[in-house]
Amino acid sequence: MRNVPILSAADSERDQRRAAAALAAAGLRAGDRLLVSAAASPALLAVVLGALRTGIVPVVSDPGLPPAERAALAEDADPALDVGAEPARLLTGTAEVDLADVPLARPMHYTSGTTGRRKGVWSGVLSEDDARALAAEEIALWDFGPGDRHLVLSPLYHSAPLRFAIHTLLAGGQVLLPGPFDVARAAAAISTLRPTTTFCVPTHLQRLLGHGDVDWSSFRRLVHAGAPCPAPLKRAVLDAAPEDSVWEFYGSTEAQFTVCSPEDWLAHPGSVGRARPGRRLETDERGQLWCAVPPWARFEYWLAPEKTEAAWRGDLVTVGDLGRVDRDGVVWLDGRREDLVISGGVNVYPGEVEAVLDAHPDVVESAVFGVPDEEWGQRVAAAYVGRADPGDLGAWARERLGAAKRPKVLHRLDDLPRTSTGKVRRLDLPGVLGLEGVPGQSDG
Repeated sequence: MRNVPILSAADSERDQRRAAAALAAAGLRAGDRLLVSAAASPALLAVVLGALRTGIVPVVSDPGLPPAERAALAEDADPALDVGAEPARLLTGTAEVDLADVPLARPMHYTSGTTGRRKGVWSGVLSEDDARALAAEEIALWDFGPGDRHLVLSPLYHSAPLRFAIHTLLAGGQVLLPGPFDVARAAAAISTLRPTTTFCVPTHLQRLLGHGDVDWSSFRRLVHAGAPCPAPLKRAVLDAAPEDSVWEFYGSTEAQFTVCSPEDWLAHPGSVGRARPGRRLETDERGQLWCAVPPWARFEYWLAPEKTEAAWRGDLVTVGDLGRVDRDGVVWLDGRREDLVISGGVNVYPGEVEAVLDAHPDVVESAVFGVPDEEWGQRVAAAYVGRADPGDLGAWARERLGAAKRPKVLHRLDDLPRTSTGKVRRLDLPGVLGLEGVPGQSDG
């Protein structure tokens, strides 16, 4: 496949040294922040790794942000240098400097903002031991090595795709950069460039399976996360891809919590696996998940001490997700507390209702949310993609859900509103459908 940059670890290493030299010449030191807003490219990866391996913290932001939003983010991050959309300008010199073997910091990402204002996630400069432990953990978990060809399908300004690309290069592998996701281009890249690993979101999988002309056989690790994966889609991907290749994890911009092997998912469909090595998950009295993490996984919310304090209890951290941990240590997600629908005093977890709707043969994907109701406080509503008739889908739900959990209104859409990482923006749906702030009566 022509015109797809294939970045080797050796070529990137040279450019990383040049980027680090340019940053030092500009006066940046360990702990300083470097703001970059660029599309995925070899230059972006070189600048990010050159910074990290000298302790400079890259703040990688979406190049598509509106000017006012980018300006607000830049003001908040307070970078020592802003290279905007031109990271390659740091690679024009010939001077090089030595780099640490591993990143001495984590990039500072801003949360996706699905439940409010974006928050910067700051880890500062790591000790040498913690830096080595962080890199070793990620490389060992996915078994990255010199023989890997990692396909980038998601924007590198988000934490998971950047983390996978970085650690592939650190392990000596190659990174394939086909550009913004296009299903035909992605299918051709998979079939002709023979990647061994990728990170993706369920939307990518859904579109690739719908495209049909994909040779999945080269994958040894096809890893998805970022949004719930409907069970029918997961089974279809498991059938299409090589045995033991389809893995999943549960995490966030802030921290990583679980890993789910194909074997675990087939034994516990709908779960998100078990705690990653060195972590422990538990729930509090409200059903909120907390994870004990190692020292190198600690973080704080940038310039938001009150949010940091609310997120931590000793070595336990939460990002506000609701769920449960069964007696075998398997983790199940119920959603975010902000997404919870409370109807007549009954807690309705959108994920539980969505699992029922998604099981309908003519539903591709659904999203459940609450709208105001004069009698019940909130009533359950749902939007879905697929051919199902709303009346038939309503009957399907009535057969499988208690009264409080049944959607009282069903809206068929061509697409669900999403963040750039594929997460459905449930809180946007009332506005999209004209239901925001419109109380009504419900049949319970």
